[in-house]
Amino acid sequence: MTIKADLELVALTKRYGGTVAVDRIAHHFKPNVYACLLGPSGCGKSSTLRMIAGHEDISDGSILLSGRDVSHLPPAKRGTAMMFQSYALFPHLSVRDNVAFSLRMAGIDKPARDRRADEMLELVEMTALADRKPAQLSGGQQQRVALARALITRPQVLLLDEPLSALDPFLRIRMRAELKRLQRELGISFIHVTHGQDEALALADEIIVMNNAVIEQAGPARDVFNKPKTAFVARFMGGHNVLQLPNGHISLRSDQMQITDIGAGKIDGRVTGVEYQGTHVSLTAEVAGGQEVTALMPDAAFLETPKDLGEVIGLSWEDRAVHPVSA
Repeated sequence: MTIKADLELVALTKRYGGTVAVDRIAHHFKPNVYACLLGPSGCGKSSTLRMIAGHEDISDGSILLSGRDVSHLPPAKRGTAMMFQSYALFPHLSVRDNVAFSLRMAGIDKPARDRRADEMLELVEMTALADRKPAQLSGGQQQRVALARALITRPQVLLLDEPLSALDPFLRIRMRAELKRLQRELGISFIHVTHGQDEALALADEIIVMNNAVIEQAGPARDVFNKPKTAFVARFMGGHNVLQLPNGHISLRSDQMQITDIGAGKIDGRVTGVEYQGTHVSLTAEVAGGQEVTALMPDAAFLETPKDLGEVIGLSWEDRAVHPVSA
């Protein structure tokens, strides 16, 4: 089933009347990549995914899959498959028949399509429940059925629109591991839309951060987190402080901010929040200019030298921890 397909977006644009939802974005997805389109609601990530799938017409630009322009092909002819946020399973059909539905529409005979459906159900570890109806399944089981149904068409690229949002937090973490395993086993690209930074960092080889209809930054997950290029990316990825200093904007990870005595650090701040988070304590402080910063203290260190609301503390960092960002 492994097909080494790359996907390229060329000046891809989507307009709804006078509103530009996606503004001339360009990106090249390498073969066999797990990529996450990450950003806040309304940034254009779902519109981008739906254009790739063929469920949304493009206003301008093109979509190339393995060098072939698929921009105006119907969804079934593109070499992509989409797993929807709602799963959209047919309630009157069995699990097996739900998975085999697209093959039935293609006129494939029942023994052949059942055989293919059973192969997919084995892949997602749902063989034992093949004869059940969707209403008899948990949310996680329904998700596996929806995955099997998308994969039965043997797509070159699987598109996932917030696939974990309907699951409880414990199951969401478990299903992240399942998605990663499937992507590796199948050897195809997964393009996954999410607004969850933790989800993107856990899953993605590559993160594409979108904001206001454009791509703000794209690259390996570790680079996007550790080297944000803009203040928006630093704030949206979480775990960073963005400070306006006399010599410009900087980004500084919260775990690299050190607590010191008043006057002994680079800046002073007044403690406005203390939050116990298990292995560490998160301290929020207001510094010059009404700016807010967060520093993480190991739990044991906080117990030795506790800080109270309203207390003034010093804050310091190593110069090498500072990362300049554009406004």
